[in-house]
Amino acid sequence: MLAKQRATLGASAGGKLRKRSHFISSFIGVRIIRLLDLKVSALRRESLIFLFGSLAFTVGLYSGLKSGGNEDVFPSLTIFAAPRPFSFSGGRPDSAGRCQELAVRSWLALAPEVSVVLFGKDSSLFDLARILGPRVTVDSDIDFTFVGTPFFHCLLAKSQKSSSTISVVIDPETILLPNILTALHCAYKLDRDWFLVSSMPSISKFPFRIVDTGKHWLKEDGASIGIAKIQEYVIKEMKWNHCSKKLLMAWNTGEVPLYAGIIPPFLQGRGFHDSWVLNEVLSSEFRLVIDASYLASAIYPEYLSNHFKRTISSDTSPRNWEVRRNHHLAASYGSIYSGQQSIPTTHLKLIECFGKLVFIDGLRMINLRLNKSNGHHFGLKHGMPFFLGRFLHLQKQELIHCIEDINILGTQCSLEHALEIAYTKPLTLSNPFDLESFLHIIADKDKTVVLAIAGENYRDMLMSWVCRLRYLAVSNFIVCALDTETYQFALLMGLPVFMDPHAPSNISFNDCHFGTDCFQRVTKVKSRLVLQILKLGYNVLLSDVDVYWFINPLVYLHSFGPAILVSQSDEYNETGPINLPRRLNSGFYFSRSDPATIAAMEMVVEHASVSPLSEQPSFYDVLCGEGGVNRVDDNHCVEPHTNLTIHFLDRNLFPNGAYKGLWGKLNVASSCKELGCIILHNNWISGRKRKLERQVNSGLWEYDPALRMCLHSWHRTSLTSHFL
Repeated sequence: MLAKQRATLGASAGGKLRKRSHFISSFIGVRIIRLLDLKVSALRRESLIFLFGSLAFTVGLYSGLKSGGNEDVFPSLTIFAAPRPFSFSGGRPDSAGRCQELAVRSWLALAPEVSVVLFGKDSSLFDLARILGPRVTVDSDIDFTFVGTPFFHCLLAKSQKSSSTISVVIDPETILLPNILTALHCAYKLDRDWFLVSSMPSISKFPFRIVDTGKHWLKEDGASIGIAKIQEYVIKEMKWNHCSKKLLMAWNTGEVPLYAGIIPPFLQGRGFHDSWVLNEVLSSEFRLVIDASYLASAIYPEYLSNHFKRTISSDTSPRNWEVRRNHHLAASYGSIYSGQQSIPTTHLKLIECFGKLVFIDGLRMINLRLNKSNGHHFGLKHGMPFFLGRFLHLQKQELIHCIEDINILGTQCSLEHALEIAYTKPLTLSNPFDLESFLHIIADKDKTVVLAIAGENYRDMLMSWVCRLRYLAVSNFIVCALDTETYQFALLMGLPVFMDPHAPSNISFNDCHFGTDCFQRVTKVKSRLVLQILKLGYNVLLSDVDVYWFINPLVYLHSFGPAILVSQSDEYNETGPINLPRRLNSGFYFSRSDPATIAAMEMVVEHASVSPLSEQPSFYDVLCGEGGVNRVDDNHCVEPHTNLTIHFLDRNLFPNGAYKGLWGKLNVASSCKELGCIILHNNWISGRKRKLERQVNSGLWEYDPALRMCLHSWHRTSLTSHFL
């Protein structure tokens, strides 16, 4: 029954094209334009023979769905998109939500075999999925920036893990018409791995909607309208000279990857990534590329494009600097950056001419002569033998009409146009936020932030730390970059990062561990920034990036009241006091924005500024007194001038790197779980490389530096070799 309905849909859509009309040209590949310089009389002679022979013999033309094989079975199809968050009013989505809802409904209406995955974590997406039914799910298990923008490279990697036979990645406002299903079915019958792409002609107005059942289209006045009439309206109203740079991308689950190399960390919906991927797919030549742009099966409402442009017109808009970072990545990586921008050499165009779906060679359709010794390399499967007659049943005169009508179209919606990317040199990146503005948007309801400070030498460890916090749903962290390299890297990785203008220069890459001069200079930045944030009215949890979080410690740390500074103990002896001299670890402590804490931190910063040592001895000597004279018991000190209490945390919950030899255990995570660890500090080890290797080998590592994405349950890889 389902197959019959699809066949009827395809026939009704195609039947409207039997007569020559103004929209026939919409179904012709743009490369045929080169034929227009030939006179019709020449086309009727030898050139026309060459055309028919070359097209049919070199690419294996295919028309219609009733050409053999099991038509009752349609491959599983999953459509992936990352909708923009929206709001609800009166139980219904706002205008942005309605546009995206209409788009998703058009996808679901294609066939019962279609499922939809929406990438995002905003509550509006879960509400939308609930409205649309069980075939729509929300997936939050990818990477996002601190403002909630999904990472395209992570989205694409997750999509490629799908078990569906066919996967589609699409912009969330794109409306799909049934002939996209026909196109995908045609591609599915090709006996090789393929990658289908379609540009999106714009349309000024789309006055139709789908009723809640998802089976019937309605006009604005509520009257029913058939899909063939909608297709006819779209062909008439769409603007072929104004195609969005957004692309529909689809592929089959095959044996070869989509492209060689690694995709940079583009942000979804911020431009450049679609064209970049298309260029890499073409350059890699792993898959057969199919251009389905002229089927008019994917359309993008023009008013949405104008709305999007308005949202990034301001220099302070997050989207503006996000677009710049995507531009930077596109100009810095891949075959385009290396001067190898692809000129398509092997691709097909899927066109419709007088109701017939036909594959044609995108470039060589005229220049090749029929030569029986030449084989074709585009095989067909599922009982579809290759017959020259499959194309020749299109009468010569009909094809001539199609070729003549192609003159109506421009070239703005072709695959070639999608590759026309005017990149400048890589940009110097920045974001519109400073420390104070970050605090305003990042702090949690208790006005608390987590502060990390890192340089280029620990950027991978920074990302592992960030990925762990993302996994724990800790979003109130900020990062201070000690150098320009780290700042640029953190921007590309979507972190809330700012530069410290007073950070020390010449930070050693491999020689900045505990005890070195570099370490002493760097640590003094931490206490100074903590004091600055406290004075702005925010509580601070300072965490070094080599601290692994098993659970979020903030709930526990907030249980300590005001005028108490809570710090990790660096004592390694398993028995005895944990607040002995110089055993306060300034790499993990929680401080409240209250007068006593601020006054005490001012004393610490002043002491450290004139000390030849790191800030850590200054913390203990100021707060607990030299030699520990301010100790009141085995885990507390009281600073006498401010009456600030210093609480040394239970080492079973907050162990340092030497406590109980945890890092030497066969299963570090299991040993810590048995102990009840909240965090585990990767200190008491000398050397950056040894520190990294110890943490990676332990399994307490959350970042893939090669792919530049966090490790997820669907993505695990061997990382040890990266640090050798």
